[in-house]
Amino acid sequence: MSSTTAPRPIAKPMAVLATLFFMWGFMTVMNDVLIPHLKAVFTLSWWQSMLVQFCFFGAYFLGSLAYFLYSSRNGDPIQHIGYKRALIGGLLLSAAGSLLFVPATYVHAYGLYLVALFVLGLGFTLLQIAANPFVAIIGPAESASSRLNLAQGFNSLGTTLAPLIGGTLIFELFKGDAAVRWPYAFFAALLVLQAAWVWSTALPEPRHTAAGARQNALRHRQLRNGMVAIFCYVGAEVAIGSLIISFLELDGVRGLPHNEAKNYLSLYWGGAMCGRFLGAAALSDKPAGAAKAALLAAIGAAMFLLLWGVNLLGGGLEIGELWPMALLIAANMLAFLLAGGKPRRATGLFALIAAVLVAITMFSTGSAAMWAILAIGLFNSILWSNIFTLAIHGLGDDTGQGSSLLVMMILGGALIPVLQGALIDAMQARGLGETAMHLSFALPLVCYGYLAWFGFRGAEPLRGDW
Repeated sequence: MSSTTAPRPIAKPMAVLATLFFMWGFMTVMNDVLIPHLKAVFTLSWWQSMLVQFCFFGAYFLGSLAYFLYSSRNGDPIQHIGYKRALIGGLLLSAAGSLLFVPATYVHAYGLYLVALFVLGLGFTLLQIAANPFVAIIGPAESASSRLNLAQGFNSLGTTLAPLIGGTLIFELFKGDAAVRWPYAFFAALLVLQAAWVWSTALPEPRHTAAGARQNALRHRQLRNGMVAIFCYVGAEVAIGSLIISFLELDGVRGLPHNEAKNYLSLYWGGAMCGRFLGAAALSDKPAGAAKAALLAAIGAAMFLLLWGVNLLGGGLEIGELWPMALLIAANMLAFLLAGGKPRRATGLFALIAAVLVAITMFSTGSAAMWAILAIGLFNSILWSNIFTLAIHGLGDDTGQGSSLLVMMILGGALIPVLQGALIDAMQARGLGETAMHLSFALPLVCYGYLAWFGFRGAEPLRGDW
């Protein structure tokens, strides 16, 4: 990929970009808070309430598809307007979506809420298309995965805090329609302020082709393989996260009521946050040797204390119930050291470990099954960032279009969970009972098998070694 001709400090651009990753992570998980609220307000069935996710994530697919079709005929829009303007456009479109919640609360029409969510999702689609590759190109290619893991760490911090803050706003601080009206009006203002911050910040732009150049990103092997990898990764991650509470409720696992099982679910998503911050350090070329091991140990300890603090404030798990997570974080650090800071090796190794954990989930019971499924979050952590940077490496002026194709494959998060649910239904109809859910994880197992191949073989660049 081309970059600016002279090296520039990237600390300030990274700080700006990190806030964008935090914000869209936060607001994505706000949907999980919205669903029970809107279900109660409008007396919806479960499938009607899940239209919240359908409209939001449907915007990712349709928006990315539209971007791809336009760029195929007219050239990459981001190449024409620049990454900075694309980020500002995504933020303003997201702000418009947030602001649409205000009239929706006055009209009191569920359909308008869904329109607002769709527009919000379109804004985040443009942000993802621009921001993910932008993080990769503003510095050396060798540390692109490190930077994207750092940015994704802030995204995970947003997903970790959203249930606490959003739940307080919607379920406690405000009531009725105001519970959505004022929080989302505030979010709209924050997004506009972020757009102003991006506008006022000097951000390095890569070289690009002249306007009107046609794009053909699909000619790149690593991108084609990466599209399937994103589909598998998002699908497996969402499917597992969607089933954790039900899995822990099984008598053969822990038999927990869902109000207790949800606390363990936070460890699955919190584990992704831990692994991403660890990955930002592990995949960087500095420091090295013993200094890197010490840094990873410090970050791991800080992440464990953060998870403990979040549970303490939220009335969740106590330290006596959390201690296995400390051991899993230590295992995650060891895996990073074994990967040796190589993005391809780390991707293959982490996917392989995740596959082993899925297999343990399938064929074990009790606490072993519980901690195996929770540990998958730690090893999911770097997969998005590494897949993305490996898939767009070497695309040059096809980067924007390639990014849109990768974002489009978030569709896996909508399809694979449904397929796994159908698999459970089919096996339960044959009288397999609790075993049906255990065996259904064969589908994520296949996904992680592909991801391991992608890391070790499928992401191999056309020239050289990275």
